[in-house]
Amino acid sequence: MSPAPEAPATDLEADLAAALDAALDPVPAGRLAPVVDRLIRDYRSGSVPTAPILRTGDDAAAYAAYRMPATHAAVLDVFRRAAGRVPDPAGLLDLGGGTGAAVWAAAQTWPSLRRATVLEAAAPARALGAKLAAGAGAPAVRDARWEPAVLGTGTELAPADLVTACYLLGELPGPVRDALVDAAARAAPVVAVVEPGTPAGYARVLAARARLVAAGMTVVAPCPHSGGCPVTGDDWCHFAVRVSRSSRHRALKAGSLGHEDEKFSYVVATRSDTDGAASGRVIRHPQSRKGLVTLRVCSTDGSLRDTPVPRSRKELFRAARDTAWGDPWPPA
Repeated sequence: MSPAPEAPATDLEADLAAALDAALDPVPAGRLAPVVDRLIRDYRSGSVPTAPILRTGDDAAAYAAYRMPATHAAVLDVFRRAAGRVPDPAGLLDLGGGTGAAVWAAAQTWPSLRRATVLEAAAPARALGAKLAAGAGAPAVRDARWEPAVLGTGTELAPADLVTACYLLGELPGPVRDALVDAAARAAPVVAVVEPGTPAGYARVLAARARLVAAGMTVVAPCPHSGGCPVTGDDWCHFAVRVSRSSRHRALKAGSLGHEDEKFSYVVATRSDTDGAASGRVIRHPQSRKGLVTLRVCSTDGSLRDTPVPRSRKELFRAARDTAWGDPWPPA
């Protein structure tokens, strides 16, 4: 197992940005803007679609323009937090992978990755995903396979080292979600599920987490344990990553800021021998005031507690000041 990369940007990240520019620059923003509006309504409706949401080339282009950078950033954050706690994968199977954000993120996290297969029902998304990947520097991205697949309750998955379901479960009926999570647990020693950081997305992650644990897997991130989740009531466990907005992105979403915060919920589980889960996880923004940092930590015993770190604990205080929402605590 190798540690997560430290650098915030890599050649692959530049490759993805360049690929998006090359594919999307020829498409007038005025043509994509109404498509983006429709996709936002469709994805936020909360209803399960009865047909692929991405039906045309413009649908896939609009999706890649406004959603792929945020999806990539969230999944990359998840993978980096799991790296070192799961076996380095050589093969990835990405379920409902759209234009391939998870493939790019996996190759960026694990140099060990050699093979990637994306199962995606929408032909325009497969075509654009393959086009974006064609110029990638990483062979695992460049040579990824894009296969048509309608995922259902009878779906059986080919063996892989890592199976991912990222921003997918909300598009599926409940019985299909459950069957697909069970199939993923049978197919791979490591499974990662990522959903929007909303109460509904978190509920889907919790349900997937329960099924993965019932299948004999151990949670390695974000939870420091595989027991019941202490985040209950009106609260929900989620995290955030800051995403830089391109001028195209700002124009399509009528935004003025040069960034946005993508909120997500996730679970990574494994049936392999690992170095274990984190000793604890910071699940809210740290609260700082002069001489004191307070961290809300989910602990290995399944409890949730506010942990004050005063200046008098010099080294620990310095570590607490550098600790961010989503980081393990205490530091290794």
